[in-house]
Amino acid sequence: MRPSAAPRPSQARRAPLAARPGLRIKSPDALLAESGTDLDGNGLTRSMGLFQVVCFGIGAIVGTGIFVGLSDTVAHAGPAVLISFVLAALTCVFTAFSFAELGGAIPVSGSSYSYAYATLGERTAFLVGWCLLLEYGVSVSAVAVGWGQYLNELLGSLVGWQLPAALASPPGDGGIVNIPAVVVMLLAATLLVRGIRESARATAAMAVLKIVVLLLFCGIALTAFRDGNLTPFASEGVAGITSGASVAFFSYIGFDAITTAGEEVKNPRRNIPLAIMICIGVVTVLYCLVALSAIGALSAGDVADKPAALSLIVNHVTHSAVGGGVIAFGAVVAIASVVLAVMYGQTRILMSMSRDGLIPGVFARISPRTATPVANTWIVAIVFAVPAAVVPLDVVMNLTTIGTLSIMAVVNISVMVLRRTRPGLARRFRVPLFPLSPILGIAFSIYLIYGTGRATWLEFGGFLVVGAIVYACYGRRHSRLRTAPETAPDAAGAQPADEAHRSEPAPLS
Repeated sequence: MRPSAAPRPSQARRAPLAARPGLRIKSPDALLAESGTDLDGNGLTRSMGLFQVVCFGIGAIVGTGIFVGLSDTVAHAGPAVLISFVLAALTCVFTAFSFAELGGAIPVSGSSYSYAYATLGERTAFLVGWCLLLEYGVSVSAVAVGWGQYLNELLGSLVGWQLPAALASPPGDGGIVNIPAVVVMLLAATLLVRGIRESARATAAMAVLKIVVLLLFCGIALTAFRDGNLTPFASEGVAGITSGASVAFFSYIGFDAITTAGEEVKNPRRNIPLAIMICIGVVTVLYCLVALSAIGALSAGDVADKPAALSLIVNHVTHSAVGGGVIAFGAVVAIASVVLAVMYGQTRILMSMSRDGLIPGVFARISPRTATPVANTWIVAIVFAVPAAVVPLDVVMNLTTIGTLSIMAVVNISVMVLRRTRPGLARRFRVPLFPLSPILGIAFSIYLIYGTGRATWLEFGGFLVVGAIVYACYGRRHSRLRTAPETAPDAAGAQPADEAHRSEPAPLS
């Protein structure tokens, strides 16, 4: 009897992947090769320079978290809100290092989803993309909810009339449906489908304006600064500071949206890491200055849980509604820019997942006329306008925070894995103090997850279970790595020559 033939090497490599589809890896080379176009050949355009990318990042970060969420953070931490903001910033800084390295090494629109796909496998990547629905899609709903508060404040200052609470607030906050939240999302979608140049210019203008407005707030509030408002400093203890940091973290969500522009940024290997670090530095200083000015001008008890808190403080200091109206105008613009930038990020994440076959192909289609994913954008706007209209802000914020922190932990793990599996990959920026920085990023993320509370843990656990079911029923069956098994060896981590590792494609450098 003749012995059976030994399996060929390619068969030996493919067998484990077929047996464990959730562990399929898509190499950085494959991700870069497929970036920039949809399956029909229609492509994105590289039109954003460093200044526009920085403004895009600030546009994605500064909004509801500081204009609306500051009062919620003060309610948890009291005057120690400063420490809460610094603690949240530290979590972001360590993770920003990892995003900067990965964003420069793999400049694609998939962001943390693509980084997980290149390091931790398809199932983990899908769940990261599922969590990104919280960070981008659900958070844009939360941001839109806060827009109505300041819109009413602005209307009151300008014309002495406000929208009825029933039409400007969600259920649970004294309303029935939040019409302004729906309006701002539809306006953002309208601008996004026109093209990336128009969106980038609008975001840059709004980013500059809201920085000016926040600095104006600080200048006014500091004229009424009283040392006594800062004592007792840590009135709620360490537990209050920790839970306050978990709430304050929402104010920083969005800096990673810079990496979703990887296929539309000029010289992304340089500009993406640089833009991330500039944004984190500017925003951290700005937030701490705003928090200090706010608590110094008005006691923590008077600021806690107040809607449109910054306008309230300026009205108190100036004894006039005019100053508060200016702040309200800045907030309306600021929050609108966050909706614009974060919705942009969500559409690019879904586009990347669709290109990989893990969600329906409609999300990957790019309009040849505007070079934007038009259908994708309108689907996102309409679907997430629903929670914006009817879900209270605090419910959305907690779930968004834990989802984002989980993603940050995964990104820190991914940068360590990629350093080990692809040491020769071209990297313009490298995480300093490696591997201490990503380990600290993971530790801070877990610490802040602990501060979100048991109810949020259970909600998030249920959310992940639903995501795993969706992957098993759709993503695993339609994955392009499954339908194109001949690419599996490369996707599984086959190492190109060292020269190929070190070379950078001309359009990216």
